[in-house]
Amino acid sequence: QLQASGGGLVQAGDSLRLSCAASERAFINYHMAWFRQAPGKEREFVAGIRRSGTSEYYADSVKGRFAISRSNVKNTVYLQMNSLKSEDTAVYYCAASSTASYGSLYNNAGRYGYWGEGTQVTVSS
Repeated sequence: QLQASGGGLVQAGDSLRLSCAASERAFINYHMAWFRQAPGKEREFVAGIRRSGTSEYYADSVKGRFAISRSNVKNTVYLQMNSLKSEDTAVYYCAASSTASYGSLYNNAGRYGYWGEGTQVTVSS
């Protein structure tokens, strides 16, 4: 079970940190990612991190502004979001994947078997 938190209403240029806590003790076995879905749009990949934490992947739209990290001790994945823009407004979802080919499939939502409930991020301009 994945529980996301940390969303809210902020102004453009502000920062937010999302957290996603996993109840699964085997958290370390899963690659983790954040996706988002804006009103009227399809769900899109935002950032992903390997189970070991050694590699991170980002959508071009957030590269340089967002940072994903994880604590395999706390069973939690984080998304630090800086320099937020109005186009970052969306519901953010965390997801877990056990796929063996994560390096080539990290942005494929179909490869994630577990999803948390979303947390709303609203950025006012």
